[in-house]
Amino acid sequence: MIEVNAVYVLIARDFKKFVREKSRLISTLARPLIWLFLVGGGMSRLVTPGPGLSYMQFIFPGILGMTILFSSIFSSISIIWDKEFGLMKEILVAPVSRFSIVIGKALSGTVISVIQAGIILMLFPFLGIKLSLLSIPYALAVSFLLAFCISALGIILAAFFENMESFSAIMNFIVMPMFFLSGAMYPVHKLPDALRLIAGLNPLTFGIDALKHAVFPEKISDFTLVTDLSVLIISSAAFVVIAGVMFERKK
Repeated sequence: MIEVNAVYVLIARDFKKFVREKSRLISTLARPLIWLFLVGGGMSRLVTPGPGLSYMQFIFPGILGMTILFSSIFSSISIIWDKEFGLMKEILVAPVSRFSIVIGKALSGTVISVIQAGIILMLFPFLGIKLSLLSIPYALAVSFLLAFCISALGIILAAFFENMESFSAIMNFIVMPMFFLSGAMYPVHKLPDALRLIAGLNPLTFGIDALKHAVFPEKISDFTLVTDLSVLIISSAAFVVIAGVMFERKK
């Protein structure tokens, strides 16, 4: 129960911060909306992904992935804040396992990310996309798994840095390549061999592909659903273990 309570406290703390910072919600939602309607709307006149499918519809799963990526990985910034203000030392001396701390921080980022992804998902009628009653909870379940995976990865990255400046710089270096090499804006199978190999190492690639299965079943996906979910589950477990080990070393 102590471990469960620790996880709950971390989730509740970050969620309360998110609710109070309304500007954070607005700024996080503005980015995918700009990409969807400005970039997607402009490219729709130049690119036709396939019969009966506009470019805005094609990138919609990728925009969901973008929302999850930025929200999840930047939620780990709170770890840097905790380090700078000394709160992380208090968390680490608590009588709970480091894995509970990692899981709590990952789940807090996951909950916040899924809420934002759910808001973006509700735009599907305006894009002419038809989703079944099962597609919506299915897409949210995939979003949850992807958000947890990316949040755990963000925790690993945050463990290396002690101040906001260096963390922000490396995030910009990592996040945008992850997004562009994920199949969000164009099919992975059409990438050059070298870039396709890199995309295959990117967990976001499989998360967005799983979202494509949810939004457009068997229509524009690059991998099988079993492959997508397997990679996300294995990556999530690996990231949690690595993050837990890194926090253990901070005793």
